[in-house]
Amino acid sequence: MARSKGLDLVEVAATSRPIVCKIMDYGRFRYEQEKKAREARRHQTQIEVKEVKYRPNINIHDFDTKTRLARKFLDKGKHVKITIMFRRREMRRPENGFEILRRIAEALADIAKVDRMPTELEGRDLTMVIRPIKS
Repeated sequence: MARSKGLDLVEVAATSRPIVCKIMDYGRFRYEQEKKAREARRHQTQIEVKEVKYRPNINIHDFDTKTRLARKFLDKGKHVKITIMFRRREMRRPENGFEILRRIAEALADIAKVDRMPTELEGRDLTMVIRPIKS
């Protein structure tokens, strides 16, 4: 029947008894499936992550400026990756970096939630990811 109509005989359910087959244009079917997949990819949302870098011995004014920048990113709905960069002797006191991350989390607690808090140094950096509460 499929050959007489110029279509393909497609096996739909091979494991069921009796085996289920369908007469269709398989090329067109694959094209429509790919088209649906492209449409779904177009409508999915990409999470954009912005990064703000701090140093462990940061001045109060610089801390406030960078925190204000992070707040601006969060207001726009973006996730923010906070990085504390250590150099040379600063590596001896990682607790200074953890203290700064705690202060940042407190300063942004009204609009952001901590997604991932670090437990230890990752190389020479401490990294924390925060996201807006509304998303």
